[in-house]
Amino acid sequence: MTDHSSSEAGRTQVIDPTVGPSGPGCEECTQTGDWWLHLRRCATCGHIGCCDDSLNTHASKHAESTGHPIIRSFEPGEAWFYDYRRQAFIDGPELAPPVSHPVDQSVPGPANRVPGDWQRQLRQRG
Repeated sequence: MTDHSSSEAGRTQVIDPTVGPSGPGCEECTQTGDWWLHLRRCATCGHIGCCDDSLNTHASKHAESTGHPIIRSFEPGEAWFYDYRRQAFIDGPELAPPVSHPVDQSVPGPANRVPGDWQRQLRQRG
């Protein structure tokens, strides 16, 4: 595990660039048969969770329950990191592959579990 310092915040952020992702989709949604909008990867342990725009917000819940505050997008073509503590985007190292879900995986996904009214569900969530 490597410590990466943020001079802007003067804090140490623990990111482990050697840990691979836990899978191609949100761990909890996969277990419950649910669906997600976008995916986020824990930069400490590799947990894959759904984003805050998804119905279940598993990435944020993982950060809260584990104390792992830094995520990286797990979407193809996106390489940003976010620190929940500071509520800010930060720089980070290249992480172990794969760096995104498979390109042919649907967004939202997985395709076989996304309801026809998914956009309405997201707009109506409280």
